[in-house]
Amino acid sequence: MSAVPVPKGSEIYESPSAVSEYLLFHYGDADATLGPLPGPRDAVGFATRLVQELIAGPDRLGRALDMGCAVGATAFELSKFCDSVIGVDFSSAFINAAGAMKTHGEAIFPRRMEGRRYDTVTTLIDSAARPDRVQFEVGDACALRDDIGAFDVVVAANLICRLPDPMAFLDRLPSLISPGGQLLLTTPFTWMEDYTPVEKWIGAAAGGETSFEALKAILNTNFTLELTKDIPFLIREHSRKFQYSVALGSRWRRRMPCSSA
Repeated sequence: MSAVPVPKGSEIYESPSAVSEYLLFHYGDADATLGPLPGPRDAVGFATRLVQELIAGPDRLGRALDMGCAVGATAFELSKFCDSVIGVDFSSAFINAAGAMKTHGEAIFPRRMEGRRYDTVTTLIDSAARPDRVQFEVGDACALRDDIGAFDVVVAANLICRLPDPMAFLDRLPSLISPGGQLLLTTPFTWMEDYTPVEKWIGAAAGGETSFEALKAILNTNFTLELTKDIPFLIREHSRKFQYSVALGSRWRRRMPCSSA
């Protein structure tokens, strides 16, 4: 079997510093993220908030897929609502970290303060989560395994603008989501050539339609848009440097097949 090619730019997610940064992003509270500094505390906890703010009932759902799960907090949040959850990410380092969180319920890792100065942080899985319902695996969003099945909920959080071929993933969605199931999608539409060739960007061409307009045109064939919501997020780089972004969150419902006359 030939090796899966590494998408351009994705190697940064294999580094220990990226793992530590994302563990804090996924599991850290406002004090661990901002400390005593002023800042947008409502932007902390994005990995769990996106589920809480976008998911719809019923009270219990069946299978869920967290595509681009990173270090796993969204998958664990989904376990509160779903009977089983698969978290998939291209990064082996992220999947290993997510698996360790499932096994131990906590992570202890270095947090960069400034320069080469670090301290140590401990983060925990939410006590209401059900890690026994969650499994993690390495996989490619642009070439998911054929036997992964269909799901009642699929989450793609800040994923499509980090894929080398977003349409390869979007084209797979109708077969990934059961009729009546839901797609929870967030993205800041941060198109960068380091990750996605310009010709693969969805919308965002000079003078053309916006990325969300282009996305709606793609998804409207099989899905109904139910909700849009701005969801801010904050990624800490060191004690006085942060990435602040606002993802556009949306919930889509997989249409039921038309019955024959």
